[in-house]
Amino acid sequence: MKPTSFLAHVHTMVDNRETRHGRAFEYVMFGMITVSVVTFSLETIPGLSKQARSALYVVEAVTVGFFTVEYGLRLYVARKRLTYVFGFYGIIDMLAVLPFYLAVLGVGHIDARVLRMVRFMRVFRVLKFLRYNQAADRLHRAILISKEEIVLFVILSMILLYVSASGIWYFEREIQPEKFGSVFDGLWWAVATLTTVGYGDVYPVTPGGRFFTFLLLMIGLGIIAIPSGIIASALSKARLEQDESGG
Repeated sequence: MKPTSFLAHVHTMVDNRETRHGRAFEYVMFGMITVSVVTFSLETIPGLSKQARSALYVVEAVTVGFFTVEYGLRLYVARKRLTYVFGFYGIIDMLAVLPFYLAVLGVGHIDARVLRMVRFMRVFRVLKFLRYNQAADRLHRAILISKEEIVLFVILSMILLYVSASGIWYFEREIQPEKFGSVFDGLWWAVATLTTVGYGDVYPVTPGGRFFTFLLLMIGLGIIAIPSGIIASALSKARLEQDESGG
C-alpha cells in the first residue's frame, strides 16, 4: 500500500464514522473511554486490596495504550498538526494520556499532592465522549457560529459583576465590614446573586443594599436567558447546515 493511500485509509478510519472501519474504531475507543472512566471511579473506593489496585493499574495501562495510539494516528493524519495539538480535541486527547506518563516518569520524585492532582486529571477523559457524538458536533458548530455573541456576553457579564460587587460594597461596607470589606469580598455575593443561586452565606441588611439586590435579581433572570437563546438559535442553524451537508 502506497504511503498516500495508507494515509487516506487511516484518515477515513479515525474521522469517518460512516465506513465499516470508522465505526469499528469508534466503538473500540468508546469502549476504552468507558473502561477508563469506570477504572478511575473504582480506584476511589477506600480499602482496595493490593491485588485489586494492581489489576486496575493494568487496565489503566491498556486503555492508555489505546489512547496513545489514537493520539498518534490523529496527529499523523492531521492536515495542520499544530491546530490539532492546540485545539479542543487535541488538548483532550493529550490529557487522556499525559497523567499516566507523568505518574510513571515521576515515581518517587513527585510530591504526593502533585501526584494526586495528576491522577485527577484523568477525569477529563470523559470529555472524549464528545468526539463520538453527532449532537456534540452540532454543539461545537453552534459555539463557532455564535462565538462573537458569546464573547460579548462574557464581557458584559464581567462588567456587570464588577458593578454589582462595587455597588453592594458601597451599601454594606459600614454595616458588615467583615463580609463586604472590599470590592473583592462583594464579587462572591455578586456571582451568587446574578446566577440566582443565592447561597445565603452573605446577604445585604441595609435598605439600599436590599433594593440593589432586588434590581440585580431581576437582571440575573435575564442574564441566564441570554446565552440560552444564543445557543438555541445557533444549534438550529448548525442542525440545518449538518442536514444540508449530509452529516
